[in-house]
Amino acid sequence: MAHLELRGLSKRYGDVVAVVGCELAVERGEFVCLLGPSGCGKTTTLQMIAGFAPPTAGRVVLEGRDITALPPSQRGLGIVFQSYALFPHMTVAQNVAFGLEMRGVTAAERQRRVDEALALVHLGSMAGRYPKALSGGQRQRVALARALVIQPPVLLLDEPMGALDAKLREEMQIELRALQRRLGITTLMVTHDQGEAMTLADRIVLMNQGRIEQVAAPFAMYEQPGGRFASTFLGRANVIELGGDTGRWRATAAPSLPIPQPASAPRARADGTGSSGASPASNPPTRMDAMPGIDLIVRPEKLRQVAPDAAQAVPGRVALRVFLGNHWLFQVDTPLGPLHWTVPNQGLPGVEEGQAVHLSWDAADARIVPRGGNP
Repeated sequence: MAHLELRGLSKRYGDVVAVVGCELAVERGEFVCLLGPSGCGKTTTLQMIAGFAPPTAGRVVLEGRDITALPPSQRGLGIVFQSYALFPHMTVAQNVAFGLEMRGVTAAERQRRVDEALALVHLGSMAGRYPKALSGGQRQRVALARALVIQPPVLLLDEPMGALDAKLREEMQIELRALQRRLGITTLMVTHDQGEAMTLADRIVLMNQGRIEQVAAPFAMYEQPGGRFASTFLGRANVIELGGDTGRWRATAAPSLPIPQPASAPRARADGTGSSGASPASNPPTRMDAMPGIDLIVRPEKLRQVAPDAAQAVPGRVALRVFLGNHWLFQVDTPLGPLHWTVPNQGLPGVEEGQAVHLSWDAADARIVPRGGNP
């Protein structure tokens, strides 16, 4: 049994559908990131877990117990908001102790647990300060300590590092991940930052328009995206529309490309509308060239420069070259449309704007995905 389960969780606001049929099982000690663009339903999902937004349908199950109807105060979850929501008239120690005081914990026990929580986030020497005397990173740590001190079964984080500058944000990501692993606390975090999700998460739940698009470990989602949205939202991707030609795949704008040939495709339903789970004997695999709306996905770092006469080379001209610190980014105009190509920074790359190049990639590094969503 999973530690936390979302079973068919949905939320409507009048005619507006915020979340549709969310199904998710989170294991004990797992760090899961809800990732997606603004308005995709990730924060609403977190609010339903916390109890701040009652679901229109579905259930929230914690350790086998249905908590859907419980108010937030009875769920016992630790929550950190983007604004931190610290009490300005209370010291750091008083802010951290507040939840324990509301639960009737004795003064001696409160002091012990507050000291432990502040030590965890390296703020023991600042127990007597007020929030206005703290930096953004320190206030974030106080909010985290306040959430952890009640020893919650699940920690919920709603864009907790959104207000930090880039350098501090990176530092806090590393500290948060190390702390979560050390405590082994089940954690769900909402973020729109792809890099943050890949840094922190054991698994990413990618959401779009109120639905879950894909659930996977960061590396698996990046390398094996489930559809066009997953490909383009999680990192840069070159998207090449494909068409069928007498059983062989080709790009609509070029006759020969390195394209993987999948062994099988999703089976057709008995009514011809999709997968039904029927046996292969009754529904043999369909040819992928008979399926509409297929894209070829190639990550920019998978491209390489080849000789003009190389097989399956795509000719192009460098329209833009940008230095990004650890790598160079090129935009290359080609018959397939603009392609992005990245090269690790090992000095000047020797390719100038306006220069003609020929690009290729290994077929094993490309992915065929359905254009409209997941398989």
